[in-house]
Amino acid sequence: MAGNESDREDLLREAVALVPRAELQVNGLPDLLTAGYRSSGILSLYFGQDPVYQFDPAGRLRRAFENGLLYRTASHTLARLRRVRSENEVTLQRSDLNPEELSHFRIRMQTLLITLQHALEENTTIVIRCVPPDHNWNTLLLESLTKIQNADPWLAGAIVRRHTER
Repeated sequence: MAGNESDREDLLREAVALVPRAELQVNGLPDLLTAGYRSSGILSLYFGQDPVYQFDPAGRLRRAFENGLLYRTASHTLARLRRVRSENEVTLQRSDLNPEELSHFRIRMQTLLITLQHALEENTTIVIRCVPPDHNWNTLLLESLTKIQNADPWLAGAIVRRHTER
């Protein structure tokens, strides 16, 4: 996911780590969907600029960006990360979602995923652009959505940040 909060001009062009990737017009969604897979099998779904959901190869949620806030898995819940800017630095304030907040988050996410699934099943999506060309996006995304729906637990394990020596 992008580290910059500003709107992206061309997600498909900028998301070079996602191969394959596509931009789709989805019946029932107001914005274009940009979908793509990393070489490791991680799926990213950009519903316009916001929200964004990232799933591991088993269909479990890893990260999200929703309403201007970052989320990442923390084993049993999601950690909400809010950027706080000062004159000299940007820090992330973390707060874990309580069970009610987690439930509301999941419902919002599932509503979008169900809309996407229905459009794919009804074959009402239109691929605007894709890299590489001629990929079968309906089949690929439907397979991924099935994994996401069947993932138990639905959250991936906690994301551990790797520190590199300088």
